[in-house]
Amino acid sequence: MIGELIKKFQEIFQTTENVRCFFAPGRVNLIGEHTDYNGGHVFPCALSIGTYAVVHKRNDQKVRMYSANFEDKGVIEYKLDELVFEEEHDWANYPKGVISTFVKNGYELRNGFDVLFYGNIPNGAGLSSSASIELATAVLVNQLEELDIDMVEMVKMSQQAENEFIGVSCGIMDQFAIGMGKEDKAILLNCQTLDYTYSPLQLENAVLVIANTNKRRGLADSKYNERRSECDQALADLKSNYELESLGDLTKAQFEQLKHLIKNPTNQKRAKHAVYENERTKEAVVKLNNGDLQGFGLLMNESHRSLRDDYGVTGKELDALVEAAWVQEGVIGSRMTGAGFGGCTISIVKENKVDSFISEVSAAYTKATGLQANFYVVEVGEGARELALETV
Repeated sequence: MIGELIKKFQEIFQTTENVRCFFAPGRVNLIGEHTDYNGGHVFPCALSIGTYAVVHKRNDQKVRMYSANFEDKGVIEYKLDELVFEEEHDWANYPKGVISTFVKNGYELRNGFDVLFYGNIPNGAGLSSSASIELATAVLVNQLEELDIDMVEMVKMSQQAENEFIGVSCGIMDQFAIGMGKEDKAILLNCQTLDYTYSPLQLENAVLVIANTNKRRGLADSKYNERRSECDQALADLKSNYELESLGDLTKAQFEQLKHLIKNPTNQKRAKHAVYENERTKEAVVKLNNGDLQGFGLLMNESHRSLRDDYGVTGKELDALVEAAWVQEGVIGSRMTGAGFGGCTISIVKENKVDSFISEVSAAYTKATGLQANFYVVEVGEGARELALETV
């Protein structure tokens, strides 16, 4: 595939000069949902699908970008002294935002570049294609300009780009998982301190299956901001009588003692999810490390129920997929993953039951919603990096 992308690059930019190739994966979160901005823990892994970037350094200040996923948009061009958000630049605002954030943080960029992006992450699936293109850009700018920035710093700048340049108040999980991912490992990340540990993903003849609801996620952004604000209000109520930094500081027992301080009943449910999900995530990792995959799966199921009943972010499509998964033979655990209101579910399924799982869940889902789901058996891959071209 890289060979084809290089040919396409040469065609679009009319050059035969040498190029370099970079890759940043997508990510999926196994457990720990809507905990990242609440100062809790998440447990994501990087995937083997993601965003490819074929790039050639220029001798001037011009940047030209082309996406093989959005060919109708053509080549998008600007200069390094014109790093502003422009509606008509569409998808290119994500990489442009990263370049702008590098400059804002004091890194001098001497040269522009021509770049072709191609992503094989299913569009709108909630596997973080935006953070993937951000990290692909960060890694390529770091290497082209020989800036020697460490990965955690690039992760932070990519999040900053999405928060400030794009205007989406995401937590750091997506960028961190994509930048720091390791093959066959998941990352337990404390989103408040950025302390992290790797856990081997030993799935015992089972695989990860992602199912995409194919529902347009129109509500996700507005509801995401609404949930953040509900949690912020709950935290403010707690802080008026109790000293804490974030909801992630509380144990379940502490929350039960203090929840009466949260005046609004809805906000109380939102906070309950944040606290319980954080504890559940830490417990799930212990189970995985002890080889208790069944116990891990049960906690995934609990996570979905909490997201449905307390956090209110599932919706009928995600519920239909998960509930159909729960009754299938060979399913160890299943839950929604991502922001919610559409997007994807993640299931751990015994390898010899994958075909029946896909056909049964697919039929049940279509019957319940009238929509067709897509299924992807995914592998856990490495984080953002430059690819060696000798193999092309």
